[in-house]
Amino acid sequence: MPRFRPQAADGSSEPRIDDVTPAAALPGGEVELIGSNLGPSGSTPPVVLVDGSAAHICMSRSSRVMFQVPASATTGQVEVRSHGATSNSVPLRIARELNSGLHPVTSPAVSRSGMIYATISGPRGKATPVSIVRISPDGRGTPFVEGILNATGLAFNPDGDLFVSSRAEGNVYRVDAAGEFTVYAEGMGVATGATFDRDGNLFVGDRSGTIFKIDTDRKIFVHATLEPSVSAYHMAVNSEGTLFVTAPTLSSNETIWAIEPNGDTRPWYRGLGRPQGMAIAIDDSIYVAACLHGRRGIVRVSGDGSAQLVLAGNNLVGIAFSPLGTAALATNQAIYDVDLGVEGLALF
Repeated sequence: MPRFRPQAADGSSEPRIDDVTPAAALPGGEVELIGSNLGPSGSTPPVVLVDGSAAHICMSRSSRVMFQVPASATTGQVEVRSHGATSNSVPLRIARELNSGLHPVTSPAVSRSGMIYATISGPRGKATPVSIVRISPDGRGTPFVEGILNATGLAFNPDGDLFVSSRAEGNVYRVDAAGEFTVYAEGMGVATGATFDRDGNLFVGDRSGTIFKIDTDRKIFVHATLEPSVSAYHMAVNSEGTLFVTAPTLSSNETIWAIEPNGDTRPWYRGLGRPQGMAIAIDDSIYVAACLHGRRGIVRVSGDGSAQLVLAGNNLVGIAFSPLGTAALATNQAIYDVDLGVEGLALF
C-alpha cells in the first residue's frame, strides 16, 4: 500500500525527517538530517531550527541536509521548514559547556564523586599560573594544582589518587587531595598519556616511541614501542588489561593500537583521522576524539571493527565517562558535559 504524505501549502509533499546523525553534538558541530523534501523550495533555502534557533545550512538536498549547530542551542528538538510546511521534529542532544579558558591536550580525568580535572597545559616549556583545574558537575572551576610545567596526561589510580605527566620535564607526579604534588617517576622522555590498569600499574607514553609501564613498586619497564607521534600518545585500558593507544601523526588513516599485558602489539582499528583521547564503555567499545570519513567528533569503535560518529564537534581532544552517567568532553579550550546514554567502564 503506498505511503500517504500530507501536502504542503504549495501542493508538494511536506518535509520529513527520518534520521539525525549523529544524535549529539557540540555547539558548532555539523549534523546531518536524512529524510525527504528537505531541500530548497525553488530558490528559497530550507530553514533548520535547533531548539528554536536557526542553524547555518552547510549542504541541502531533497533527501539530506547538513547544518551547523548554533552556538546558543541547547538540547531540544530539530525541525525543517521548507515547501511552505514544517517537518516532524527529532531530538538532538547538545553538549553543555562547563568551563572554558583551559588548555587540555588529552582526555580529562573524573573522580569517583564526579569532579572533573583538566589541564591548562600551555606551550611547551612555558609555565602557566595554574596547572590543573578542578570542575564541579555544575561547572564551577577552581585552581587545584600549581607549578607543574606543561601538565599533560591525567589518571586516577585504584586508591583514588590523581597522577599527571609533564611533557616538558618527563616526570610523572602524584597529587594529593590538597593539590600538593610529589615526583612519582622520572625519565619518561616527552611524557604524554597516562592510564592505570586494575592492578595499579601505570602506563605512560613517551611520544618519541616508547610506552612505559610503572608497577606498584615504582619499577619502570619498557612495555612496548610504537611509531613516534607528532603530538602525544593517548591511552586507555579495558577489562582484560589490554592497553589501547592512539598516536596521531599527519596521516588521515590512523590506527588504534592494542597492546596485550605481555607487550604484544597489534593494530586494532585503522581508518581514523588524527585520533586523540579516548575512553572505554562498559561493553569494551572505545569512544575516541577523531575524524571519521571527513567528519570530526567522538567516534565509537566496536569490537567487531565497526565505527560510527556518535557526537559531532570540532577541536575535541578527549573524553572521559563520569560515574554520574554522563561524558566529559575536552576541546583544546573548554570542558563540556553531555549525556550519550553510555555507561563507562569502571576498572576499580
